[in-house]
Amino acid sequence: MVNNAGIREDGLMMWMKDEQWDRVIDTSLGGFFYVTRLVVNSMLQKKSGRIVNIVSLSGLKGLPGQTNYSAAKAGVIGATKALAQEIGRKGITVNAVAPGFIKTDMTGDLNENELKVMIPVRRFGLPEEVAHTVGFLVSEGAAYITGEVISVNGGLYS
Repeated sequence: MVNNAGIREDGLMMWMKDEQWDRVIDTSLGGFFYVTRLVVNSMLQKKSGRIVNIVSLSGLKGLPGQTNYSAAKAGVIGATKALAQEIGRKGITVNAVAPGFIKTDMTGDLNENELKVMIPVRRFGLPEEVAHTVGFLVSEGAAYITGEVISVNGGLYS
């Protein structure tokens, strides 16, 4: 299972509306909780499964103007680590992938030329690059990896 829900409603916290906070938290963190809870019992019965949560660089380092998004994705990172410990003995792995700036609809309103100078590889990533990482984590080759966050960010760190 891949949890890939997320929305951005950026704004400085001092001006953020309750609805902006709630929608972003509910989509990322609530989405993770409700969907995973539905699926995990089946995995437990089969004693097998892979859960990959798509988080964000924002959840690792926090970004100004994204207090809600950073908090939501950081919450999913913490939940990933906790759940991995809860169900690992049943043959289920739980990991997260933390993309940086990836060329998607979600980053379409960002100034790529301005931002790519901060990225060591000097470009935004491609969705396929994130997908390959997810593909590895759901493979048998990743059976001993759990509770981890893998960054796909072109070398952009805090």
